[in-house]
Amino acid sequence: MRSGLDDAVLVAGNTADLAPEDILRAQLYQLLALALSAPPSPDVLKAFAEISGDDSRLGQALSACAEAAQAARPEAEDDAFHELFIGMGTGILVPFGSYYLTGFLHEKPLAKLRQDMGALGVEQDPDVKEPEDHIASVLEMMAGLVEGRFGVPAALPEQELFFKAHVDSWAPQFFEDLSKTTPSAFYAAVGTLGMVFVEIEAKGFEYA
Repeated sequence: MRSGLDDAVLVAGNTADLAPEDILRAQLYQLLALALSAPPSPDVLKAFAEISGDDSRLGQALSACAEAAQAARPEAEDDAFHELFIGMGTGILVPFGSYYLTGFLHEKPLAKLRQDMGALGVEQDPDVKEPEDHIASVLEMMAGLVEGRFGVPAALPEQELFFKAHVDSWAPQFFEDLSKTTPSAFYAAVGTLGMVFVEIEAKGFEYA
């Protein structure tokens, strides 16, 4: 997917007909995708810094992200992004589903994702050279399914199938690994937020 989103826009679709909880879900998927798709711009850091949480696990994770974003400097987070995800050849983490599931890039999980994308009518931005199973891409696709960016909002069973196959199958481990990294307090907080949010999503689908 990776549609070259404007950093200042968290959700690009029309959310007027969505339930409030689905608007929040789409926003969280999109916000995480923005943080993980490129070094965070001042607008992205500002969006995180303005979040207010509550006493729930998700609220506490959101508050921690806000505090970390308020203290973050774009130049330092740019360095941290490259250290975490790019490095000299590879970064500390390799943020692709195929790698987490098989230990290699461009494996069967990517082929399955491309098959499912074709069925949904989702195309990769031709300017994006990374494989489609990048963590930011699958999170952005989930946001699109929730809000109807690919036509109409996907029904919960359709969302669940995509989530289980391409997010819950590996993102919890990725986010846990990210939460334990040291180059950036902001990205560690993003890891915790992602871990909590994906767990809530999994339980939500289970009880739907």
